[in-house]
Amino acid sequence: MKLGVLAAAYTLLRIASADWQFRSRSDLAPPRLNITIPATKDAAPGYLFVAPFAGFPDTPTAQHGPRQAGPYIFRDNGDLVWSGYGLYSIWSTNFQAGRWRGEEVLFSFEGDHNAGYGHGHGHVTFMNQHYETIRELRAGNHKLVDKHEFHIVNEETGLIQIYQPVPRNLTAWGAKPEQQWIVNAIIQELDIATGKLLFEWASLDHVSPDEAILPINPGQAGSGYNSSDAWDYFHINSVDKDAAGNYLISARDACAVHKINGTDGTIIWRLHGTKSDFAVAKDAQFCFQHHARWLAHDEGADIEVISLYDNSAHGSEHGEGREVHTAAASSGKILRLNTTAWTAELVQGYYPPAGLSLLSKSQGSTQVMPGGNVLVNWGSEGAVTEYTTDGRPVFHAFMDSGAQLAAGVENYRAFRYDWTGLPAEDPAIVGLAAADGSGTAVYVSWNGDTETARWRFFAVAGVDAGGSSSRRVFLGEAKRTGFETALFVPRSSTGGVAAEAVDASGNVLRVTGEARVEAEVLPPGSPASGVAALGPSGVCGGGNERQKTLLGSKEHAGGTSRWKEHGILRFFRLGEKDL
Repeated sequence: MKLGVLAAAYTLLRIASADWQFRSRSDLAPPRLNITIPATKDAAPGYLFVAPFAGFPDTPTAQHGPRQAGPYIFRDNGDLVWSGYGLYSIWSTNFQAGRWRGEEVLFSFEGDHNAGYGHGHGHVTFMNQHYETIRELRAGNHKLVDKHEFHIVNEETGLIQIYQPVPRNLTAWGAKPEQQWIVNAIIQELDIATGKLLFEWASLDHVSPDEAILPINPGQAGSGYNSSDAWDYFHINSVDKDAAGNYLISARDACAVHKINGTDGTIIWRLHGTKSDFAVAKDAQFCFQHHARWLAHDEGADIEVISLYDNSAHGSEHGEGREVHTAAASSGKILRLNTTAWTAELVQGYYPPAGLSLLSKSQGSTQVMPGGNVLVNWGSEGAVTEYTTDGRPVFHAFMDSGAQLAAGVENYRAFRYDWTGLPAEDPAIVGLAAADGSGTAVYVSWNGDTETARWRFFAVAGVDAGGSSSRRVFLGEAKRTGFETALFVPRSSTGGVAAEAVDASGNVLRVTGEARVEAEVLPPGSPASGVAALGPSGVCGGGNERQKTLLGSKEHAGGTSRWKEHGILRFFRLGEKDL
């Protein structure tokens, strides 16, 4: 590869991966959705909640996954609603919305990530509708919350799970004398408000290592030589609770789901695995599963219906090629359990859309939404699909990259929720004067806002050093269509700009600060004036409501489409030897 071509590819890589996404928030470089099945009219309402991260470490010549890993809210057309990057710090996953004491909240795991074994150690952080931290919840009994589960019960309590390494004599299960460490998989129920421990259950008190599917073996479930490399024989990754007070746990490394008595902790039944109480139909079988949940049903006391994500695969988080597969593809499943006949049948399966091979060695979720649609998150495959009840796909997207780069991004769980965001912070605004004097472009955004319908723009005169002015002149309005809205005013020259966020009823929600107009800086290869690409919009009182952002439409000011950007990105990451 010639040096000049490489330099050009690198320049475009920087633009494609991070720069120029939002002029008003140049600090944000959120992942992008590569939507291969646009949401149809049958897709459920609401926003997508994801927390994508890099599946492989970066190298000097290749970068994987999003530049800013963190929790995000997106519209299903790919528009960003909220970036939680830097607000949830360190490492964030299992990002969801819920209700606590009658209030809408966000919550996410926040802490350290041990990628080699899929463990996390930290706490659960809650935010209100203003994106302000209102609570941090930690485990009881001197333990650390793991990343895999937090689930709110009855708006008052929360379910968590813990990986606690303990020393044991493991020679009965093929270990050498020096292999003495095993993971005691623990669940706890906590009062969210006080942190009080209400219930605790530990796997080693009830489940023998005989039930492990994977032997004590370096590279899969831990070698047991030390506490950080303990044999993870059971690996709980989800917990649910029913109205009777019993618990449902998914034990990934036992390929089984267990129902636990909420009073004494005894096992009521086992589904699948080595000691199943049920005869499981072939199409209902699963292994290395995630996200088991009870579903509401009216079929009688002896019928229980659950959903889960069937990975049918297990592999090291390092991607070293030692994966174990039990099926050709992963899937979401709804199962009907008869606790009189002791049979388990498949109600509905949700398989990869036609032409896609999605087999996730880790992570994954299956959300059954109130209207019956099902959102399947493909975990380590970095993709999400929504289905109608009968299994028809009505939306599909890869996260952060094109399909050819999906290995570079992973996402533990994904959800769709209704959500109302009312940010506590003021909107961000910037005014850019074209170098050729053709006019001024004003860009505004409000991270997390879901209520603004239109933006009103103003010129401000005599902005002082503190950024304030007493005189404003109305410039125009623009309909809000995405994260960032822009207004171009031809032949305009002003010292400063401001804007108002207006809801659908005409109420002013918030007023921006006043920003001094700056000289426009264009990406390499752009036309002489980037603002000119916006076109006329709401000039001095409005009338024309067209507006675009530089990278908010298919073609940005440089004339390169997003699809071409992904191709350039792939070209640079692969290197000359792979072309």
